[in-house]
Amino acid sequence: MNVHEAKTRMSEPLARVEAGDEVVIARAGHPVATLVPIAVPAERSLGFVEGFQAPESFFDPLPDDELAAWDGR
Repeated sequence: MNVHEAKTRMSEPLARVEAGDEVVIARAGHPVATLVPIAVPAERSLGFVEGFQAPESFFDPLPDDELAAWDGR
């Protein structure tokens, strides 16, 4: 597909890409870009140790002295 056609009818190449196709965009007959579907990462669950649950205090703000240590102060 040439650049002018892609600009004029952008919804068509996007529909092809959404359907799983790759669309090559060319300028003066020379390929310059490829439109490809974005790979959506699989859903991941938090944590990797089965049965482990962080205590509620895990989500509490850190004390000022510990924050200072992380900041290098």
